[in-house]
Amino acid sequence: MSILRLAVPGPLRQLFDYLPPPDTSEEVLSALTPGQRVQVPFGRRELTAYLVEVAAHSHLPAGELRQAAAILDSRPLLPATLVQLCEWAARYYHHPAGEVFNAAFPQALRAGKPHRPSGEAGWRLTRRGRGLPRGALARSPRQAEALAMLQAAASLPASLVKERGIGSAVLRSLEKKQLVERCQVPPPPRTGTSRGGPQPNREQAAVIAALLAAPPGFGCHLLEGVTGSGKTEVYLRVIEHCLQAGRQALVLIPEIGLTPQTLARFTRRFDADIAVLHSGLGDAERLRAWERARDGSAQIVIGTRSAAFTPLHKPGLIIVDEEHDASYKQQDGFRYSARDVAVKRGQLEACPVLLGSATPSLESIHNALVGRYQLHRLQQRAGGAALPTMATLDVRRQELVAGLSRALLDAIEHALRANQQVLLFLNRRGYAPTLQCHDCGWVAQCTSCDARMTVHRRQRRLRCHHCGASRQLPESCPQCHSRHLLTAGLGTEQAEEVLRERFSQWPVHRVDSDSMQGRQAMSELVDEVNRGEPAILLGTQMLTKGHHFPAVGLVAVIDADAMLFSADFRGEERMAQLLTQVAGRAGRAGTPGRVILQTHYPDHPAIQAMLVADYAEQARGMLARRQATGMPPFGYLLVLRSDCRDPREGEDFLQALRERAAPELPGGISLIGPLPSPLQRRAGMFRFQLLALASERATLQAGAAVLVASVAGMRARRDLKWTIDIDPQDLF
Repeated sequence: MSILRLAVPGPLRQLFDYLPPPDTSEEVLSALTPGQRVQVPFGRRELTAYLVEVAAHSHLPAGELRQAAAILDSRPLLPATLVQLCEWAARYYHHPAGEVFNAAFPQALRAGKPHRPSGEAGWRLTRRGRGLPRGALARSPRQAEALAMLQAAASLPASLVKERGIGSAVLRSLEKKQLVERCQVPPPPRTGTSRGGPQPNREQAAVIAALLAAPPGFGCHLLEGVTGSGKTEVYLRVIEHCLQAGRQALVLIPEIGLTPQTLARFTRRFDADIAVLHSGLGDAERLRAWERARDGSAQIVIGTRSAAFTPLHKPGLIIVDEEHDASYKQQDGFRYSARDVAVKRGQLEACPVLLGSATPSLESIHNALVGRYQLHRLQQRAGGAALPTMATLDVRRQELVAGLSRALLDAIEHALRANQQVLLFLNRRGYAPTLQCHDCGWVAQCTSCDARMTVHRRQRRLRCHHCGASRQLPESCPQCHSRHLLTAGLGTEQAEEVLRERFSQWPVHRVDSDSMQGRQAMSELVDEVNRGEPAILLGTQMLTKGHHFPAVGLVAVIDADAMLFSADFRGEERMAQLLTQVAGRAGRAGTPGRVILQTHYPDHPAIQAMLVADYAEQARGMLARRQATGMPPFGYLLVLRSDCRDPREGEDFLQALRERAAPELPGGISLIGPLPSPLQRRAGMFRFQLLALASERATLQAGAAVLVASVAGMRARRDLKWTIDIDPQDLF
């Protein structure tokens, strides 16, 4: 008996056994391979499941097994290595395998739609048609002409056949005679050759040579290069070598907003088919790009987090740009790190992985220091540009207008009059984070979260930046009906308003998720800014991630203090990374750069470190402090969270789990909690968390398995949801 062991999308962390569909031939059964899609009844629904193995026995009696409805693919759409990657990810992140396999497929294929190869609809000869001699069908001149065209080519696009005067009726007649058949015609192959680029400087050349001299097969390399040091040029040179070997390159980037400039640079450099994959694409567009990557016609694949699971026909290189970026960690559902998945994939595919950043994560730096990764450094900016000078601006006892001191406003004006651009960083969108009644003290709170609602004055709305709730901006206090409502705090809208009034002769561009709407918004802004005219760029983290603005001479952090007092153990690392990345936007193309940090705490150790030490030196100090506490990367962490409308139920659930699992946990695991999450109530749900810390990864994985198995034997309220997060990036 053949048993189909399937990964079915859903919340259950187990595989399901099914009998083959009725009348499945032995030939089809013998050809079944992991990775094929199978349509199955599941409860009252039909779902697309994924074959993991064909087994000879099931733990269930044969009479209890249901039959699959259909085998959807005659061969697997995923290569064996990607099937292995999905199975590994399901085990490592303790997530349902069906949902992990879903991450490797575009929406149309998850929904069970037929797979169609990439390319344009076209025609080709059947086996019978190929057997006809030249000049056949002479009595039907149009059919003979169509036959001769197809005899001269393996296949032809339907559009080309139509251009040559052959109508669809002629082709349908040949189809009825079983002489031609419909097909998908792949696009003409591109050469994949490089069009040449700037001559690498000495540091770049040394890194490129070291990367190309590495032994073939898997190896993980960390490229630590200061901002503006030309890391992308290193990527392009290594990709050139990969394409020359007839292999594909996968390039991961952290944000959709970086896609246009990355694609433009790669398109200018290579005569290659480049596929782009990110969540902003429509389903059909994403499916076409996925298929081009899978069949190998796309020589370069550029994508955000989920592209780590894209199938490749001939993988030869994986690059993770800005590898430190928190966007690589999925924060809901399947909570995986695309960076870590990419490293594991490189191991399975036996191809090199290159991680690049000006501010690498402490985990990656630690891996390089202990020899797991090979470290390469670029310590000088490309083109002879100097690193910017950095200074603090003490704003204590100074008058601030929308967070801007007089000294900063003067510095902005001086830079603009010198025909430079100015970048102002404020990581808080909206007009103000608080609306308060001056008479009775009422504060606009989100009704679903333990958070205040942010004022968006242009839209006349109050918005919660945690759950997305929105309501109209009130004209008066809902408690005492006073019309004396005040805003407190600072947001990008408020700063923009003041800047436009003060610097009316220069353009002010606000860059945040509210202002950058639409697929082309960011690329259009980058094009405008890169014309080099004096302007002010005001924005959030969207401005700091890899953008190259050559004319920026002054960078200012309006509120450096907002990052100083994080309760998260990663707070110090994130502040150093963010300030270094922001500062790195200045002076990138010969324009002397200045960086100003506005702060009430100029003597704070973290602020002082930014002034006297580069990121690499700061990172070594942070690693020493992490080691003293046993936190990652010297320890391994998981968080098991509960979400429930009743706060007591959520906490009691985790307490019961702790007591149930504790006797079975391996030695060396420390449990902390249950504790309320820092933001305890979100979207109407009360959130608690149980943390587990171990000094060995294997120990933590064994403990995670015990916790998940213990949950399976517990009863909980229907509205209680629980999640497990391995290697969490945020303890929110």
